[in-house]
Amino acid sequence: MPSPNNPKKIPAKAAPADQTVAVNRRGRFAYDIEDSLEAGLELTGTEVKSARGGNVQIAESYAKIERASNGRAEIWIHGMLIAPYAQGNVFNAEPRRKRRLLMHREQIEKWSSRVAQKGYTLVPLKFYFTRGRAKLQLGIGKGRKLHDKRQAIADRETRRDTQRQIKQF
Repeated sequence: MPSPNNPKKIPAKAAPADQTVAVNRRGRFAYDIEDSLEAGLELTGTEVKSARGGNVQIAESYAKIERASNGRAEIWIHGMLIAPYAQGNVFNAEPRRKRRLLMHREQIEKWSSRVAQKGYTLVPLKFYFTRGRAKLQLGIGKGRKLHDKRQAIADRETRRDTQRQIKQF
């Protein structure tokens, strides 16, 4: 702490970078993502240790809005795999259990009204740690048709070809 007589600044610690654990590449391919949002996850201790080790899969997971017994909406993620922690013994949780997402009530209500529209769904895009907290990036999107997926593949290939041509010169 600097004293009033010596106003030297103390160097701030560098902010830790986000540690990306899992990315759902298929989610961006199969859906047109219109908006995304960061949400916290309610995890047990052994799940956090296992996730820090990279033992997470979100490719087959989906998010769902459910009403709690008190009438409030909650967002849950289903099908996300967090492998059991090797040293966790009896404290390990079920690997594919549903997990609650931590979001503000206003955000949940806003997103539930958007999901209620026909064809929209919540897609988990990325699982990561930031400032020591487990976070999940959720996207709201509409499913692509087969011809849209083919167009996305063609666009990606043309971008790659142009990048190759630029590198050659």
